[in-house]
Amino acid sequence: MASNQECLLENGTSSEEEVHLGRTARQLSASALRKKSDPTLPNSVQNGHLRELLVNLQVVLLGTKLAVLLPTIPLSIFAVYYGFGKPWIFTLSLLALTLLAERISFLTEQISYYTGPTVGGLLNATFGNATELIIAISALSHGKVALLKYSLLGSVLSNLLLVLGTSLFCGGLANLRREQKFERRQANVNSLLLLLATFCHTLPMLLQYAGDSAATKDQTLQFSRAISILMLLSYIAFMFFQLWTHHGFFELQQVSEVDGDEDVEEEVAEIGFWSGFAWLFAVTAITALLSEYVVGTIEDASKSWGLSFSFLSLILVPILGNAAEHAGSIIFAFKNKLDISLGVSLGSATQVAMFVVPCCVVVAWIMGINMDLNFNLIETVSLALAVITTAFALQDGTSHYVKGLVLIFCYIVIGICFFVFETPVDQTAST
Repeated sequence: MASNQECLLENGTSSEEEVHLGRTARQLSASALRKKSDPTLPNSVQNGHLRELLVNLQVVLLGTKLAVLLPTIPLSIFAVYYGFGKPWIFTLSLLALTLLAERISFLTEQISYYTGPTVGGLLNATFGNATELIIAISALSHGKVALLKYSLLGSVLSNLLLVLGTSLFCGGLANLRREQKFERRQANVNSLLLLLATFCHTLPMLLQYAGDSAATKDQTLQFSRAISILMLLSYIAFMFFQLWTHHGFFELQQVSEVDGDEDVEEEVAEIGFWSGFAWLFAVTAITALLSEYVVGTIEDASKSWGLSFSFLSLILVPILGNAAEHAGSIIFAFKNKLDISLGVSLGSATQVAMFVVPCCVVVAWIMGINMDLNFNLIETVSLALAVITTAFALQDGTSHYVKGLVLIFCYIVIGICFFVFETPVDQTAST
């Protein structure tokens, strides 16, 4: 413990408040599913290096309530090498990704204890949606642009409607006699960026109705690449706004809410700095491997289960991929900590829409793959309606359970839509 405190002092995070500032809303949300490890067994080992290894294994592998999913990691690899059915491989890999996504968030938080709040915020911006980004790159490498677009769109929709809606609904029911309030300025900034993302998706979609199909297709591709660069620049400006010039919008509320919370008592790193980086690399590598399994088996799982490809990739994959973070958001809503819940749902949706999506367009461009921002008519309209509905629900800075219920119903409507109707895969992939 003492060595951790010394490292924190060296990095300029000497006060408890600064340590809190290094933790984003999404990290606080994910921490709701963590559990303290019993150090009795590792501490009984005399050898210092072996003891440190055992502590790391215990903290990283068992320091979460999702540790019950740990066997799905070797089982996924076992299922591939022994020729199990692809639906089984898809299911096991997706469940394993649920655990790995939470562990990446944990390891990012551990490293941020040593680096300070600013670098910690940048690490969270990089690894906050690592699972989606890894799946996206894997899908690109297989040329499955349809899967890529559906999974990213599904991540935005699930955060805006399902996660936020469930958080507002549960928080409203748990606090019926108290008015729930949140930091409206944070919500407004995220809503503006999401509206910008909607704007950047709508125009490429409308271009297909503007003229000759062959010429318009090429124009849409070039236009998408140009505005993807602008979207990335906008996200960089947003990070500067969030981490430097107006960090109070996003952090000070978290400090005031977390202070005195019994569930967040431990404010020191549980593993070392370099150990955190080594584990982060290992977990990310395993995530990349399992993402390959998901991408390679999702179409067979869709046919086997009789579910449309669009429903499976737009609804199921995003929900399970960030289940730990989503559950934490709902838990904090129960505790009347809506700033954290909004930081999770809106922050994740903004990051996917303004960073992961344009980043994929640029990476596809580098790889020689034609990917644009035209997500087709129904998909783009669903995104626009979700963003507008969410922005309208959050405009007054207060919440009640009816707002959450409406957002949940909107998500159900979209889910039913893609359950009964599937955009042909080649229509999306042809971009």
